[in-house]
Amino acid sequence: MTGAGKTWLACALAQQACRQGLSALYLRAPGLFDELSVGHADGSFRKRLAAIAKVNVLIIDDFAIAPMGARERADLLEVLDDRVGTRSTLITSQLHLDQWHDYIGDPTLADAILDRLMHSAHKIHLEGRESMRKHAAAGA
Repeated sequence: MTGAGKTWLACALAQQACRQGLSALYLRAPGLFDELSVGHADGSFRKRLAAIAKVNVLIIDDFAIAPMGARERADLLEVLDDRVGTRSTLITSQLHLDQWHDYIGDPTLADAILDRLMHSAHKIHLEGRESMRKHAAAGA
């Protein structure tokens, strides 16, 4: 649900990690995929992947907000491959988890991506009736 506090919670967790001396990086999924696409074009893809792999806590916000193509699927698998078992990845999405496989599209890559994400995942399901932004605007 829009405005339920997913991004706020993700950023609060990253902020706490930073307070404990860990590094964190926040990226919206469309921006991550755009950045990696540029990396393919200008030859910096591997360098950017290596930089992302070093970050202790990676937040990918707004996952599944736009269609995912073959390049994005492959790039996401690359990002996750470098992190699985060594670093934390936090993903927010309005799409329910049981729909992620269909959203990703390619069954083989969807299996690989979800295996890396869900193997030791903690899942938080937020519910709400109205956007928190609406409540914040009313109180301002």
